[in-house]
Amino acid sequence: MRRLISWEGLLLALLLVVIAINSTLTPVYLGVTNQVNLFQLSIEKIIVALAMAFVIINGEIDLSVASLMGLAACVVAFLFERGVPMPLAVLIALATGALCGAFNGFWVAYVGLPSLAVTLAGLIGFRGAARILLEDRSIGGFPEWFNALGQRPLIGPLPFALILFFLLYIVALVVLQYSGLGRLVYVIGDNREVARYSGVRVPRVKLVLFIVSGLVAALAGVLLAARLGAVRGNTAEGFELDIITMVLLGGVSIFGGTGTLVGVGLAILLILNLRNGMSLVNLSGSVQTGVVGMLLILSVLAPNLVQDVRALLQRRRIQRREKGRV
Repeated sequence: MRRLISWEGLLLALLLVVIAINSTLTPVYLGVTNQVNLFQLSIEKIIVALAMAFVIINGEIDLSVASLMGLAACVVAFLFERGVPMPLAVLIALATGALCGAFNGFWVAYVGLPSLAVTLAGLIGFRGAARILLEDRSIGGFPEWFNALGQRPLIGPLPFALILFFLLYIVALVVLQYSGLGRLVYVIGDNREVARYSGVRVPRVKLVLFIVSGLVAALAGVLLAARLGAVRGNTAEGFELDIITMVLLGGVSIFGGTGTLVGVGLAILLILNLRNGMSLVNLSGSVQTGVVGMLLILSVLAPNLVQDVRALLQRRRIQRREKGRV
């Protein structure tokens, strides 16, 4: 009974309903090509969502991830245009992401500034840096091997980015749910002061999480550049809405301390299938964004309602037991 009324159980039920409805819209929905495209069109977002889950469970938030994705893509394009070998340009872009994440983490972990304010400033600043690098130009013409990373299948119908996501998901699941670092992420998110008095090096853990968040965002930006084949200063603009929605809809509390990657994975599948279904019926991108925005509100409110229902059922069971004893 507890599993049936869990947040993950509700997400699974909603996902099955969405799949059933989408499968009636067109016979190609359940085809392999459509299912791969379903992931491929949002692959960079769902990769970043894995790192974002760690940050939010830890009691923080990173609003700058989409701007970092754009900045990393622009760094690659800017350096390639100036004759830097593409492998070196990619490494510099990844290092840029890690350094920007460390910048965010320093102000949050060691200075004590709110992550909302710090990463909001990062959102603006990193996007500004991306626009300075490319101005109003679009840079493309990347090497064929680089474009192939984002556009061509690697194993069967699966592209490199999708295979990478599955591997990263498994690693993230093991680290968060079964490692010492994962336990520290939960403990700090639940109560930072208790964790600090227990001897946990809270600032170090937070700094590491922001560095990883920046590095993963930069990786996603590089993959996005490879998939698009061209980069502009506004690349990945607005992606943070979908990323944060995937995490919160997965049952991760905005206040930290609770949530699982199983729930995040189900939320990712739900949002991807919803967007795919809306595209099949030719709904505009603005309508799809509005639906995702409503899901963001639902993801904050609904878990609390589920917890209230579970608490109410628990109280009723206790009352029935007490009456039975009398």
